Amino acid sequence: MGFLSFAGRVLFAAAFLLSAYQEFNEFGVDGGPAAKALEPKLNTVVANISTRTGLVVPHIELKHVIGAMIALKGLGGLLFILSSSLGAYLLLLHLVFITPIVHDFYNYDIESAEFVQLFTKFAQNCALVGALLFFLAMKNSIPKRQSNKKAPKPKTN
Repeated sequence: MGFLSFAGRVLFAAAFLLSAYQEFNEFGVDGGPAAKALEPKLNTVVANISTRTGLVVPHIELKHVIGAMIALKGLGGLLFILSSSLGAYLLLLHLVFITPIVHDFYNYDIESAEFVQLFTKFAQNCALVGALLFFLAMKNSIPKRQSNKKAPKPKTN
């Protein structure tokens, strides 16, 4: 069971690690293609927040956002392989913040091709969030190992 659990964690984390590696290689000076794809979506989210709440959202450098995404995925994936709850929380944090921004199916008409693609990827990320929540719940429900030493019996006269 131990090896299967490890293999499952490696396969699960591989999606995050390979994505982080690709984004790191393409990062460049301006954040690479990920920044170009994220910019219009992030601008839409910022505009919606400003319009609906009246709050002024400060300017965020996209290369810093992309760098944070790479760090969360890379470090979270490595820690997750080692069965660390912190790794699962880092991956969960990444997914919770980035999924509704990147896969914004709600900004498209239901019958458009973009809607179907974005909704499918949104649902896949929701499944990943569910898997991480399941991992964290199982990790917290398993009792810690207890020592095999038996307590000494009290002497009676």
